[in-house]
Amino acid sequence: MGSEGPKAITIHVTGFKKFLGVSENPTEKIANNLKSYVEKRGLPSGLSLGSCTVLETAGEGAKSQLYQVLESSVVVSGDNKNTIGTVVWLHLGVNSGSTKFAIERQAVNEAHFRCPDQLGWQPQRLPIVVEDGSILKAKETSCSTESIFKSLKSKGFDVVQSDDAGRFVCNYVYYHSLRFAEEKGHKSLFVHVPLFSKIDEDTQMQFVPCQLNPIFNYINSNSKPNHLYKKISLEGACFD
Repeated sequence: MGSEGPKAITIHVTGFKKFLGVSENPTEKIANNLKSYVEKRGLPSGLSLGSCTVLETAGEGAKSQLYQVLESSVVVSGDNKNTIGTVVWLHLGVNSGSTKFAIERQAVNEAHFRCPDQLGWQPQRLPIVVEDGSILKAKETSCSTESIFKSLKSKGFDVVQSDDAGRFVCNYVYYHSLRFAEEKGHKSLFVHVPLFSKIDEDTQMQFVPCQLNPIFNYINSNSKPNHLYKKISLEGACFD
């Protein structure tokens, strides 16, 4: 018998619309242009780019939209829900105060918005998911941030690993996505990008597809226990 080929992996990407203080969100443009960009360059056999969606920059009021997007990756067959191959969610958000890309290792069960979201919600130290308990509880991604980081560094990108995705909408979406991924057997990763004035659009468009290969290679060579809970003690800042 021949050896098995690589696992089929579909990566879905999300970005965000504008919000207070950010009139042009780079992740909106990236998400809108990514499919055509990737089609011109191709992907490894077994790896496909799924949906590319732009989310409202809002928490509770846009939660139903978020779950509609997440559920779109689940195929309903009779009474059973099955995923086609391995599903990975790659969420992109902007940190307007940064000059580097940041691979986020975790999300925290706390919504603490320094300004209202685009639907007017401004929670203060509230748990994102009440049944998960403390606002100090964090969920970690099961993607190998270290291998992704090393791969991107080797390609010359100015990138860091981060344990603080803020307490604004990015963290809110990431926490829900990690929970959903755990339930469905998917994987989820969040990456912060700077404004185009800090790192230009062409470089950012190159950066995002460069994350796909190390994710693909890691899944096909390793497995890691799904999203782990842990306690944290440091309060994170709210990204713009």
